[in-house]
Formats: sequence, structure tokens, C-alpha cells
Amino acid sequence: MQLHTHTWGDGDRIALLIHGIMADHRTWRRVGPALADKGYKVIAVDLRGHGASERGEYSSEYSPEGFADDIVDTLPAGAELAIGHSLGGLTLSLAVERLRPQRAVYSDPAWHLAVTDEGFGPEVFARFKAAPRERIAAMNPRWDEEDIDIELETLRVWDEASARGLAALSGVDLLPAEPVVPSLVQLADPSFLIDAARASVLEERGFEVRTVAGAGHTIHRDDFDAFMASLDGWI
Repeated sequence: MQLHTHTWGDGDRIALLIHGIMADHRTWRRVGPALADKGYKVIAVDLRGHGASERGEYSSEYSPEGFADDIVDTLPAGAELAIGHSLGGLTLSLAVERLRPQRAVYSDPAWHLAVTDEGFGPEVFARFKAAPRERIAAMNPRWDEEDIDIELETLRVWDEASARGLAALSGVDLLPAEPVVPSLVQLADPSFLIDAARASVLEERGFEVRTVAGAGHTIHRDDFDAFMASLDGWI
């Protein structure tokens, strides 16, 4: 499937941005322009069922492999940089061998979707589509008002079947066996997806791992300056 894309800048280098579940390209509203200022042409996708991209008719049409195939069909191979957040990180890891960016950044990637007492899981994500502004603000006290506005709009247009289609992944270990290209794993503090033991495994497998102190899961919205600082040497 050809996905909807949004572009910032017209630099000689290319950066690819892949958002997480429930979001779309607008989650990168500060990251895209910042990378463009550094000389990149930045291309951000809306994954299937998100933003302005097409929807699947059934939840079975949403799978990590399908998301990966879509970004390979849509994005250019050989970019200088690719960043994937959460589901976007999982998607990038499944497409990286075909996309072959020079560097890959996995921002709090969804490589282990555990069901916990807090209720993290695909069905919980699907129900979040109806979350009111007050709940989003309470869950994300460091977000700008504009990010809350964007979250409400992206939830409105998001197909929640895309979360239900990932139900089979709950509790499955999806950590990559090795970095196909030089790769940074950027973690929230704490990360509910990659715990300390899994972070150690990733380091043993050749990934660089950096934790952004005090940041929540959507690091680039929670602490934009720290997000960019943690990319030092990678952008």
C-alpha cells in the first residue's frame, strides 16, 4: 500500500520518520523541522489505518509485516537516517533490511508488548480512541497544548482495528537478533516496553542503547530537547 506522507525541507540528506500506534505524521511536528534545519529532506508517513492513509476493512489486514511492507512500498531506500517510534520502531526493524538506511534509531520500540496491571495491550489501546482531553493531559503532563490538540485529532481519524490486529503480539519477544545497520535504541525512563534486562540483551547484540532521563514513552513530545540531545552522533 502506498502511504500518505508529509515532507519538511529539501536538503541533500534524507531522513525517514515512522510514528507509533494511534498517531500519524503530526506527532513529529517539532522533529521534522529540526532535522530539516540540519540539512535533511524529512519524509514522515501515516501508517495504514492512521492519518490520511487508507484503512483496512478488517483487523486481520493490520500486522507488523503489513506495516513494514507498506513503508518499503512508500519510502526511498538508502536514506541517511530512519527513526521509528513504538510501533514505528517495530515496523522499521522489520523493514530495515530492505530500506537499508545508513543509520536507524528505534525510539522506545514496541519489541515487547506486555499486558500488565496497568492494562497495556491492543484492546486497551483500541478503547483509548474515545479518551477525553482531560485524560490525555493527565497522562502527559509535560506535553504542549498543541500536542494534546494533535492527539485528539489523530485519535479521531485513527482506525482502532489497527490495534486489535496486533493482539497476537502480546507477550511475544520481538527483539531483533542483530542491528542490520548501525542502530541506536532510545528508551524512555522507565520504558514499559524495553526493561533493563532486554536493554542489556540489545547491547550484547550490538545496539547502542541510550535512556532519556525522566522522559515518557513518546520521548519526542515529552522532552523534545532531550530527545534531540540523545541523538547526538546519529543525526
